[in-house]
Amino acid sequence: MGSSLTPVGALWAVLSFLTAAASSTSFFMPYWLFGSQMDKPVSFSTFRRCTYPAQTEQKHVVMVEECGRYASFSAIPSLSWQICTVVTGTGCALLLMVAMVATLACCMEDLISRMTGCFMGAAQFVGGLLIGSGCALYPLGWNSPEIKQTCGNASNQFYLGTCQLGWAYYCTGGGAVAAMLICTWLSCFAGKNSKPSCY
Repeated sequence: MGSSLTPVGALWAVLSFLTAAASSTSFFMPYWLFGSQMDKPVSFSTFRRCTYPAQTEQKHVVMVEECGRYASFSAIPSLSWQICTVVTGTGCALLLMVAMVATLACCMEDLISRMTGCFMGAAQFVGGLLIGSGCALYPLGWNSPEIKQTCGNASNQFYLGTCQLGWAYYCTGGGAVAAMLICTWLSCFAGKNSKPSCY
């Protein structure tokens, strides 16, 4: 079983897998933003939330301490977070697709040529750009009522109030930057030169 990758290509495959895993896992985790509400810790991502208020049968408001997705896409607290969810999800899908092909190229001959490697790098650049755009859009949603309640009624666009950004936000963005800069560059040297045809 041969490989269609150069030694640099093997490094590219490993880094492609790591950046895709970091960005995609962090995108799914509800730890992009940390705050508190009714003395309970609350966290958000673009489409998930941990700890939320609910009304009891006696009409009292209590904090339910569990994590979950919003009930529907339209229930996501702001339009910018809805756009962020779609854009970041698309970028993660691109990075995962390239990582899968790069991993297969470690075990299969003639899968990645120099030209194919450059094409895969372009896809990684676009994927990283989409994820980075999603991360840049995320602060536009900090002025929604749901976030204001969690951030001491002081948050606004690009101002967190009493909240703070979580590790998943940085990990998602960091994976995107690594994919855009490092993986895109390495992809240009990933494939072996095509063998001349004898026809």
